[in-house]
Amino acid sequence: MNTSAKLVSIVLTLAMLSVVLSCKRAASTQTTASPQSSTQPQNHHPEGGPATPVAEIRYFKGSIGSALDLQMKLVREGESLKGHYFYQKVGTKIDLKGTVDQDGNLVLEEFDSSGKQTGVFKGLWKRDEDGIINLVGNWSKPNSDKKAAFSIYEEPIEFSATTELVAKTIKETNKKLNYEIDAEYPQVVGATDSRFDKFNQESRNVVARRVAEFKKHMAEAEPAEESVSDSSSMGSDLGAGYTVGLARDNLISIKFDIGGYYKGAAHPNSNSEVLNYDVTNGKILKLSDLFTPNSKYLQIISAHSIKDLKNQAKSDGADSMLSDETIQEGAGPDPKNFKSWNITKKGLEISFDSYQVGPYAAGPQRVVIPYSALKEIIKPDGPIAGFVK
Repeated sequence: MNTSAKLVSIVLTLAMLSVVLSCKRAASTQTTASPQSSTQPQNHHPEGGPATPVAEIRYFKGSIGSALDLQMKLVREGESLKGHYFYQKVGTKIDLKGTVDQDGNLVLEEFDSSGKQTGVFKGLWKRDEDGIINLVGNWSKPNSDKKAAFSIYEEPIEFSATTELVAKTIKETNKKLNYEIDAEYPQVVGATDSRFDKFNQESRNVVARRVAEFKKHMAEAEPAEESVSDSSSMGSDLGAGYTVGLARDNLISIKFDIGGYYKGAAHPNSNSEVLNYDVTNGKILKLSDLFTPNSKYLQIISAHSIKDLKNQAKSDGADSMLSDETIQEGAGPDPKNFKSWNITKKGLEISFDSYQVGPYAAGPQRVVIPYSALKEIIKPDGPIAGFVK
């Protein structure tokens, strides 16, 4: 091979080596970068834990001093907090900004619409055994030693975007018939579409129907012997509150606690009513909607409830007012015994009203059935299928 040919051969070889090395370097770079691009930020912040890189939205309900109708929304990002709260009776949102450190020490400053600081929350951000966040401590005005205790607990609300669940009230006083009404019901606000409209209507209807029944009874009742204008005598009243079992974009579960007193009665009465709503399909859920057709869900729920109630009675010892007989009757496999049920993250919650499984003095009872105990009969494409592991 002559000198010219050798030079050409060497140049071609070097060029090929350069291409191969470049490809290897590119492949190496891609391999190194791949794990980073697939790494997801960790959503982790136990008390004393590391900063949270992803914002978490949490909803709370509670009280400051004697004010019982406080609702709060907080966004946590690492140790930073921001959000707002308002009193249901007032409705004006009060801005919040603050921190929670690695030990759970909480400081939240509040500001009015002009940006002026109007108060400060100082206390603890605590997680209970069920993973629910509780805020406890004292609230005070700026530069003031006077304090009011606050107690605020997290609600299981997991809406996306700007959607929120707020309390509305039906409040009325009738001096002539000597009664008062103070009833709360939840409403979804801030949604960008109309999918929650029917839920809002059904929720209000639950309370409005009870109010109408109470007012009808009061209008038809015989007048008392003493003057109805005698403010010193105890009149009648109707109250209603609610508890959120779960609130998501596709599913909302609410338990209403209805309480009332009719003048002259030995004691007040109370009972529960539920609204379990399938937002996706726009309908109220029945208990049977959760389970496969022809499954013996009532028998299974009844057996678990009876066992749990008996265990509760046993743990209460001599103080228990529940007997095997009353439990068996009130929690037997009869549809009327299981009208009050709610979907929660922990399991299917069954509520038994006063008198149902025990005397009035025993009060209402509650049982939570883990979804694992129901997994064989849960409808695979049903509303609670996602809770089965």
